[in-house]
Amino acid sequence: MEGTAVITGAASGIGLATAHLFIKHSIPVALIDIDGEALEKLKQQYPEHTIYTYRGNVANNEEMKRIFTDLSSSVATISTLFANAGINGKVTSIEAFDPDDWDETIHTNLRGTFLTVKYAIPFMKKHGGCIVLTSSVNGTRTFSNVGMSAYSASKAGIVAFGKMAALELSHYHIRVNTILPGAIKTNIGERTYREDTELEHLSFHKKVDSFPTSAADPIEIAQTVYFLSTNEAKHISGTEIVIDAGQTLL
Repeated sequence: MEGTAVITGAASGIGLATAHLFIKHSIPVALIDIDGEALEKLKQQYPEHTIYTYRGNVANNEEMKRIFTDLSSSVATISTLFANAGINGKVTSIEAFDPDDWDETIHTNLRGTFLTVKYAIPFMKKHGGCIVLTSSVNGTRTFSNVGMSAYSASKAGIVAFGKMAALELSHYHIRVNTILPGAIKTNIGERTYREDTELEHLSFHKKVDSFPTSAADPIEIAQTVYFLSTNEAKHISGTEIVIDAGQTLL
């Protein structure tokens, strides 16, 4: 695999696990996150490895344009793009949803994915490569997590965007796939703002036994991202891969 792997949301959770995995495979990485300090700490762990770090908000057009312009001075080719950054945001009823809170989730998750892909394309057109988008089982496989209408809408939108991108970018031999993680052991809950009083009367409950598998570790998602970036996955594009050990079949 030649070129650099670009990962957004790289300072924590799935993005961080994926960064570690690509680094261990000796692949240069460019890491983007709103938490620049955490990125620098990661970089210090691998002083001999090629790591570029950029602090920025993926939903901000000017910031993303600047980041990729800066990146062009160091990187000629992007072999893998992992558009992973996202938030849960506000969790409340549709009736109580403030439009600005709705927009923040849609902008971060959906617009942020679009901007990341948009500005990476010029780095990938000549040699091709792999793009992986992070969606979710919420909005694609399960709809019972009440209060997450903005999140689910954004994640469903990412699936559709991924299919459009896969077709359009096939002209440049760029593959685009979307991963749909289930429950993951990450800190995304720190940026989740639940209004429980608005949700109490909306909840749905399934009377079932405990599912035999637990929430995934981020590295288990990272391994799928890495596989999709390799030649072993060279005929996989325009598809979604659910990574939840079958939990959403219930």
